[in-house]
Amino acid sequence: QVHLVESGGGLVQAGGSLRLSCAASGRTLSSYAMGWFRQAPGKEREFVAGINWNGRATYYADSVRGRLTISGDNAKNSVSLQMHGLKPEDTAVYYCAASNSRACPSKNDDYTYWGQGTQVTVSS
Repeated sequence: QVHLVESGGGLVQAGGSLRLSCAASGRTLSSYAMGWFRQAPGKEREFVAGINWNGRATYYADSVRGRLTISGDNAKNSVSLQMHGLKPEDTAVYYCAASNSRACPSKNDDYTYWGQGTQVTVSS
């Protein structure tokens, strides 16, 4: 069992930056692929970024590539999402998730463990 807790969300102006963190307990994250997803009001939860189990490969949705960076910290058993150049359309609840897959899937169903989410609001 993996317990995930996100932090770092908040209100920021367009063009600003935020860093989201996801702390894990229960098991080491080095055995899992990790992903960040987001869900805006009235929309389905969508894949944003992912990192494979050994941290050597990262993946991004086209809408965020070049602005968001996912990274893992094995020492802290955590994964982070650095966000720059934020846009109002980035407003959503952001979730981190852990997958038993060694690769980095982008579908919700491929992830077993989920955090409770953290709200990111970008004002125009």
